[in-house]
Amino acid sequence: MERETMCIQAGYSPKNGESRMIPIIQSTTFKYDTSEDMGKLFDLEASGYFYTRLQNPTNDMVAAKLAALEGGTAGMLTSSGQAANFFSVFNIATCGDHIVSASTIYGGTFNLFNVTMRKMGIEFTFVDPDCSDEELEKAFRPNTKAVFGETIANPALVVFDIERFAKAAHAHGVPLIVDNTFATPINCRPIEWGADIVTHSTTKYLDGHDATVGGAIIDGGKFDWMAHADKFPGLTTPDESYHGITYAEKFGLGGAFITKCTAQLMRDFGSIQAPMNAFLLNLGIESLAVRMPRHCENAQKVAEYLSSNDKVAWVTYPGLPGDKYYERAQKYMPNGTCGVISFGLKGGRAAAEAFMKNLKVAMIATHVADAHTCILHPANSTHRQLTDEELIASGVGPDLIRLSVGIENVNDIIADIEQALT
Repeated sequence: MERETMCIQAGYSPKNGESRMIPIIQSTTFKYDTSEDMGKLFDLEASGYFYTRLQNPTNDMVAAKLAALEGGTAGMLTSSGQAANFFSVFNIATCGDHIVSASTIYGGTFNLFNVTMRKMGIEFTFVDPDCSDEELEKAFRPNTKAVFGETIANPALVVFDIERFAKAAHAHGVPLIVDNTFATPINCRPIEWGADIVTHSTTKYLDGHDATVGGAIIDGGKFDWMAHADKFPGLTTPDESYHGITYAEKFGLGGAFITKCTAQLMRDFGSIQAPMNAFLLNLGIESLAVRMPRHCENAQKVAEYLSSNDKVAWVTYPGLPGDKYYERAQKYMPNGTCGVISFGLKGGRAAAEAFMKNLKVAMIATHVADAHTCILHPANSTHRQLTDEELIASGVGPDLIRLSVGIENVNDIIADIEQALT
């Protein structure tokens, strides 16, 4: 099926007389006839459900839809995008291990990696996504377990060179993890370009309506864990907490990563997405292929307007000819990138704050990538914990304004910006 059809049809095929919509299985617990039946679930000898803290049918149907959209083999939903990124790394890295990450990632993810996960004994090296091959090579260590980046960086809008980083990761026997939140599988499928694991904050375009917080992890099913068994003992040696199962042997390339992530991390951390949230997420996904072109079309017109306004100091949007990442965006996302624009005003931080106070349509909000047009000054909010040096390194200068262009009439959006600038 094409992606437009998958948004509607994938993940759930009702049988005769069953619910046409993915049903909400609003239950913590599931009943079985015998202890032996339930025992098979705990031994991972049978598929099924016994407690929603680990898995829920509603969630799995939506995760299957996302796996189909991304061209992956298995998927799981999490309580947030932060949980998805944490699980994706912690599933293969532990105390004493090392990760290479793009420096331009979302500020919350940077803090997760640079502060919280360092406390867990996992080291991170942050590299400029446009670094030289020599600099990238120097970032790897013998204990490196993965490479991480974002398809389109939030909010720097750096377009990640997926093929290049995948080649480097695979040369060192480790997977590439790509956060595909901004592009969505409608505009880019990182697995097709060499990525091994894809994550999402489903809170953004996938939901698209400010209704639900959530995350997702999709396994591309191509990375050969057993070929690098010494690097990934959690997947390639027996798990005594599950009666000695070796995930890579029992579940193969297509299922080992997600099965371990569910059986171990979701079991122990319980960062499950509520079934009701998964149901609402599915409603959002059904219109994703219709909404994304509108976001991109509106953002293109707004970016062109901003770039021609003499009160605007600079504009970053990968869809603008002449943008630093225009050619790369054309390679990976020829049908459009996203609806997010970064720009700065002449007058810097003070001008940004004054401008934002006068907007009527665009709302000041920490959120991004949904139907409403919203705006944010990251240095005062999402990236507030970073120093000026870290802000610059992450591509988020003190003057940067992040504008998330919604699906309203674009003339109203531009008129609102114009009156606020005036």
